[in-house]
Amino acid sequence: MVGNFQPTVLVFLAILVVGKAEIYIVTIDGEPIVSYKGDLDGFEATAVESDEKIDSTSEIVTSYSRHLENKHDMLLGMLFERGSFKKLYSYKHLINGFAVDISHEQAETLRHTPIVKSVERDWKVRKLTTHTPEFLGLPTGVWPTGGGFDRAGEDIVIGFVDSGIYPHHPSFATYNTEPFGPCSKYKGKCEVDPNTKKNFCNGKIVGAQHFAEAAKAAGAFNPSIHFASPLDGDGHGSHTAAIAAGNNGIPVRLHGYEFGKASGMAPRARIAVYKALYRIFGGFVADVVAAIDQAVHDGVDILSLSVGPNSPPATTKITYLNPFDATLLSAVKAGVFVAQAAGNGGPFPKTLVSYSPWIATVAAAIDDRRYKNHLTLGNGKILAGLGLSPATHLNRTYTLVAANDVLLDSSVRKSSPSDCQRPEVLNKRLVEGKVLLCGYSFSFVVGTASVKKVAQTAKALGAAGFVLAVENVSPGAKFDPVPVGIPGILLTDVTKSMDLIDYYNTSTPRDWTGRVKSFDAVGSIGDGLMPLLYKSAPEVALFSARGPNIRDFSFQDADLLKPDILAPGSLIWAAWSPNGTDEPNYVGEAFAMISGTSMAAPHIAGIAALVKQKHPNWSPAAIKSALMTTSTTMDRAGRPLKAQQFSETEVMKLVSATPFDYGSGHVNPRAALDPGLIFDAGYEDYLGFLCTTAGINVHEIHNYTNSPCNFTMGHPWNLNSPSITIAHLVGTKTVTRTVTNVAEEETYTVTARMDPAIAIETNPPAMTLRSGSSRKFSVTLTARSQTGTYSFGEVVLKGSRGHKVRIPVVAMGYQR
Repeated sequence: MVGNFQPTVLVFLAILVVGKAEIYIVTIDGEPIVSYKGDLDGFEATAVESDEKIDSTSEIVTSYSRHLENKHDMLLGMLFERGSFKKLYSYKHLINGFAVDISHEQAETLRHTPIVKSVERDWKVRKLTTHTPEFLGLPTGVWPTGGGFDRAGEDIVIGFVDSGIYPHHPSFATYNTEPFGPCSKYKGKCEVDPNTKKNFCNGKIVGAQHFAEAAKAAGAFNPSIHFASPLDGDGHGSHTAAIAAGNNGIPVRLHGYEFGKASGMAPRARIAVYKALYRIFGGFVADVVAAIDQAVHDGVDILSLSVGPNSPPATTKITYLNPFDATLLSAVKAGVFVAQAAGNGGPFPKTLVSYSPWIATVAAAIDDRRYKNHLTLGNGKILAGLGLSPATHLNRTYTLVAANDVLLDSSVRKSSPSDCQRPEVLNKRLVEGKVLLCGYSFSFVVGTASVKKVAQTAKALGAAGFVLAVENVSPGAKFDPVPVGIPGILLTDVTKSMDLIDYYNTSTPRDWTGRVKSFDAVGSIGDGLMPLLYKSAPEVALFSARGPNIRDFSFQDADLLKPDILAPGSLIWAAWSPNGTDEPNYVGEAFAMISGTSMAAPHIAGIAALVKQKHPNWSPAAIKSALMTTSTTMDRAGRPLKAQQFSETEVMKLVSATPFDYGSGHVNPRAALDPGLIFDAGYEDYLGFLCTTAGINVHEIHNYTNSPCNFTMGHPWNLNSPSITIAHLVGTKTVTRTVTNVAEEETYTVTARMDPAIAIETNPPAMTLRSGSSRKFSVTLTARSQTGTYSFGEVVLKGSRGHKVRIPVVAMGYQR
């Protein structure tokens, strides 16, 4: 039986927003709560966990928190006259700083104040994925080298095997762009919409086809909702296409707000659509393989795959040998660069759904935008939460009413009215002008209830706003801000929800039957429309699948590092299909902000298009090498990358990240255009990798590749990849790599470092390469002790002209 495929999209929600030009985010010297190690007299260390898990009621934390806030107030009070500024927030947990409404001149004063680290103005108007092009440095660092955004990705064709496309979206329109000429190298066809009789192509979209034969044969295809055309009936395909290749500077509008300008990574790249995924059931391998096959045939340069298997193939035990991976090996042989989502099974080990060395496997990062809001209660308590919404009126409090206390008929209690999905069961007269309190139930986890519907209910009843309180965390619950048009907040911390409930109950007198006599609880909702920029970015997202890679479905560790690279994949704004129903909070909207390695893969596909544009003759392996060897393992503050992980109590915490979380590191597009050296590989090399991998039947390799085996590679770890992995290192092993100089003549020094359990040596210590020439170097690893855990390190080649080439080294040592 053919295995089912689903888009590897873990849906998280959020948004970015416009604010006034005179709002600034200021960071100052001193550690925030999350990283404060107790350096100041009188203040104990608070650096235990991340912002969500810190016990903010503990005296240690509140004391240090007060200290930081006093410092912010004192700085502003010393510099500016009272009334000439308005501090909006103090940021104390994850950054040390504040948001302040000031003039340009006052901002300059702050900028020149010694203890101020950064002053960032008006960034919220200009950023989004909408922000990620700027976070990645594309507008200033990469696009100008290709002729600016209006030439970025020109004539590169990216194929998307996904859920189709909504061709009328402004992200794919041609009416405001310079006309697209013919794309003679691409041979794909454009299907015609059976309803409108118009074809799906417009110069930007150069090909559009759908593949559903297997789905039809399985009885899963319903033309009324799945559409027998390339039309996107889900939203996912439009979203991924826009991330990689959407037009530049498209206004993102929702609920009457403009949340920034959206842009793809390569805004002038062409889009070729191969629809093989469908809402509800996902897709079938047969359809996906047909789509990939067609795409390569049609002449795409890049393939973006936000897709992975639900379960292992039934007929093969080897991860690299199945129709899907073998088809992709052929795609690479044909010169097509393949980016595939790593999967969303994180943060647990061995959860990847992308295994093969010829594929660029992409993990998901959280970038530097975070969204917070707060609910202020009448008793003075301020409860932190999430809420991409406007504030209730300033200097005013509103009566709080719980949904269960404003029912029209008490008999509806059994149908969970507290989740506020049905306005008709609530008393409008009692709700109007008040803040409606609702409960977050399991229905929100399974998608039968949505935050969007809560906002619609509150609006229909004339409420001033709403609060959605999480009283217990259901398995599978993922909390992210959802854009809503009225004041609203989601309290994700159960202790904060209990604070609200306790205050409400003590402030709401009842008669002996339990009926409310008067609603005396009051509160107000803050402005959640302003994103905060964090220097702790990027971080590996909790959901992003983790290594080690496996070579078979008995979960034997592979001699190959996966994932390969990290790219933004959390809270990503991009195009959505109005027909899309897979995300209840964005039904009928033109844009959505969602999360998943599905969002990370098209970032790499789009950046690969920029590399391909600059270096049209590079192989897929050369492009992948350029992306990997120039990536970074440091965050924006210059600290080693962190990964989100579960603590013993299943609360999210930050831990030091390893190559099993991020591969080679977080993508750096500017550096990837000029890597200095590349680690090249081709079809024969991949064949050698397969032939030397333990447990693979030579006949099976022949069945999938139609090629005889070549064993000269000796061991799979000798594949010329920009990483080194030995899963079972006994004694000493020597690994060889070949580098090719793609810049001018340069002399490189070769150094290495490794965790203490493994000794590492490189040879030669230095080498000079002429332009276009290749040289070998060796890396010798020796197991010093048997730890039962992996050791991590790196080899760095530093060039005399400024190039820096870095590859991760991973090994587990065993004693003889």
